[in-house]
Amino acid sequence: MESDLKTEEVRARFAPSPTGALHIGGARTALFNYLFARKNKGKFILRIEDTDKERSKKEWEETIFKGLNWLGISWDEGPVSSDLKEKIGKNIEYIGSYGPYRQSERTQIYRKYLEKLIKEDKAYYCFCTKEEIDAYREYLFSIGKPPVYSGKCRNLSKDVIEKNLREKKPYIIRFKTPEGLKIQFFDKIRGKIEVESDFLGDFCIAKDLDTPLYNFSCVVDDFEMKITHVIRGEDHISNTPKQILLQKALGFPTPEYAHLPLILGPDRKKLSKRYGGFSLEEYKAQGYLPEAIVNFLAFLGWNPKKKAEIYSLDELISEFSIEGIQKGGAIFNIKKLDWLNGVYIRKKSLDELTQLCLPYLEKSGFIKKNDDSVRMENELLPVSSYITKRGDIISFNDLKKVIGLYQERLKKLSEVIELLDFFFEESITYPKELLKWKDTSDKETYNSLDKAYKILFKIKEEEFNKENIEKSLLKIVNEYPDRGYVLWPLRVALTGKKASAGPFEVAEILGKERVLKRIKEAQKLLL
Repeated sequence: MESDLKTEEVRARFAPSPTGALHIGGARTALFNYLFARKNKGKFILRIEDTDKERSKKEWEETIFKGLNWLGISWDEGPVSSDLKEKIGKNIEYIGSYGPYRQSERTQIYRKYLEKLIKEDKAYYCFCTKEEIDAYREYLFSIGKPPVYSGKCRNLSKDVIEKNLREKKPYIIRFKTPEGLKIQFFDKIRGKIEVESDFLGDFCIAKDLDTPLYNFSCVVDDFEMKITHVIRGEDHISNTPKQILLQKALGFPTPEYAHLPLILGPDRKKLSKRYGGFSLEEYKAQGYLPEAIVNFLAFLGWNPKKKAEIYSLDELISEFSIEGIQKGGAIFNIKKLDWLNGVYIRKKSLDELTQLCLPYLEKSGFIKKNDDSVRMENELLPVSSYITKRGDIISFNDLKKVIGLYQERLKKLSEVIELLDFFFEESITYPKELLKWKDTSDKETYNSLDKAYKILFKIKEEEFNKENIEKSLLKIVNEYPDRGYVLWPLRVALTGKKASAGPFEVAEILGKERVLKRIKEAQKLLL
């Protein structure tokens, strides 16, 4: 069945439930809908499906808004976030002409269509108890048949229905599924899909007249909001035949469907936290950049015609097509995300990267804002300076030098805490064995550090820079089989790490006094 929705404007939607943080899979669904709408000069609609009153929270709703905004995914219609309200200075709840865009505020709309179906004998009240339904389902399982509803309440008389309602007997509302019908639809990713109605049975569409369930409210909203394309995860394929039946019963047109492949872990199982199944907030907290997340998500199930790996959001819009979406599961490769994030980190100016790293350094306690201007050597230190954990003052420009050492090595912003602790801590700890290069003895390592100390001691304080440090140290390197005999123990003595930036650069940012002190501390370990 091809879509019978006739409209000139493409309208795609993202409809999350505010029952938790925005998951990485939900973010991909939002991105694909956004790219499709923008590519086709259409509208991207955000709809909040908050009919689960117990689990839906306003704070989760705001988290969704913030997550989409962080990624650069803006919606043309939908709820207005608190940030935007503050920005525009108006308490506007929605943008767009088809609101409200929260399902909890659309109860009367759903009730109208539920009553229409009941009146036209296309839906009915079901008074069966949960125990009756469960028992019949178990029976069907035991004989190998689909676990559909028995149909016990399908043809109750009007008198019985009215009596049960007067007595306030608990009920649900079921759709009267036509029997022996083949439901066909064309999925823009998977092609023709066919389902027999007898496998669906009379499915539930509402708990009562004021509490619609997902399939029903979704159908009503898509119609009322003039949605032309429904792009969602393949776990919704089983819902599509039910929604098509409801559309036909209500006289609604059918939008076009495209079901995205699931995101799988490296073990080809459903994505879990073990393999990166985190919320968008968690990725942001770890120090992933929105540009990298967007680039990464786009490739989870989609392949562009151009053989490139780095795409801006605008470039993705230009290249995107549903035809490029694969049918098979998309493998979540965290190493690829780390690589992409590193690429985008290296694209940042050092000023911008330093600003991005500041929250991590502050949270770790390495620095805190210096709120008061401080006079030093007759110069007024800018308010943007910081007080380090050691109690001294460091300017933003000096912080840039420290972070600049690792711009080429960072995979995510949070790594600055572990990579740069040697700079902010007064003293560092590490095992003695780490100081040794290859099979050198304690004495040989001690002597190597001693020679480095004497060389560095001779450099004047004002000339203690990378160029002079390197030039001076290389004078003694030739006395050894290779550079590692001198530079390895020196670098470990300064950073306490197996891998770090080079010793010349590290020595410069630490300064002469701290460098000499750390060499002496390293030598004590070798005695």
